[in-house]
Amino acid sequence: MGTVRREQHIECSPATTWDFIGDPARLHEWFPLTDCRVDGKKRWVTTSTGLTFEEDIVLLDHELRRFQYTIVNNPLVTGHLGTLDVMDDGHGHTLAVYSTTMKPDVLALVIGGAAGVGLKKAKSILEGTV
Repeated sequence: MGTVRREQHIECSPATTWDFIGDPARLHEWFPLTDCRVDGKKRWVTTSTGLTFEEDIVLLDHELRRFQYTIVNNPLVTGHLGTLDVMDDGHGHTLAVYSTTMKPDVLALVIGGAAGVGLKKAKSILEGTV
């Protein structure tokens, strides 16, 4: 499976960062998507091209500040695990890490690219530079 990881330093407290990017229903506010809907352990995200992906929420750990999900019921995606970690950088700010493991491998590059764009947008929003 292909694996891609993107990291972003954010000059904002981990708690505030987690409240924003760790909320599964707010993904579309910072990740390049047009819509996001959560119902229990399920999430549906819609891309700008109108494609909707169904996801199972695997883990939402507020103490660890870790969110994991997997894309399901998609004939193109035969394996997937996405992970978002929000960590203290040791100076009261945040290191946000978004990683994805996916099969087919090439699709990991697509999500990795979107994650890089999304984390930069989250940084701008949280640091007030939007």
